[in-house]
Amino acid sequence: MACRTALLIAISAALLAAPSVWAQGAGEPTGVWQTQAGDARVKVSKCGGGICGVIVGLKDPVDPSTGKPQVDDKNPNPALKKRPMIGLPLFSGMQAVGPNKWSGQIYNADDGGTYASSVSLAGTDTLKVEGCVGALCGGETWTRVGR
Repeated sequence: MACRTALLIAISAALLAAPSVWAQGAGEPTGVWQTQAGDARVKVSKCGGGICGVIVGLKDPVDPSTGKPQVDDKNPNPALKKRPMIGLPLFSGMQAVGPNKWSGQIYNADDGGTYASSVSLAGTDTLKVEGCVGALCGGETWTRVGR
């Protein structure tokens, strides 16, 4: 009887723990992601109770016209135009708004604009990134790099 009770307790504990372990793994956007166009890799990490995203790699890290590392030359702020693209923060104020979904702002280095954005996990290796200007929204799917 004691063996059977111990076995039931062990099975119950395993079943209770399993869903929370699965949910933690499924809801983690942390890691390195490749943009849909394949031109950049972004490291997503936890920060300030939400998530941050920083460029950690570029397909073409050197500007062919200057022979120097690419910089944030589309930024409307003259003081930021010379900052390197590698290390450039993309997400700001990204906070959880639901299961596997975060909302805040995203910086678009292609045009120097900052937009309302949402990021959501569509699977363990798929991240949906969307940005909006007023009612116009667009988005892309990023793919997790390495596991």
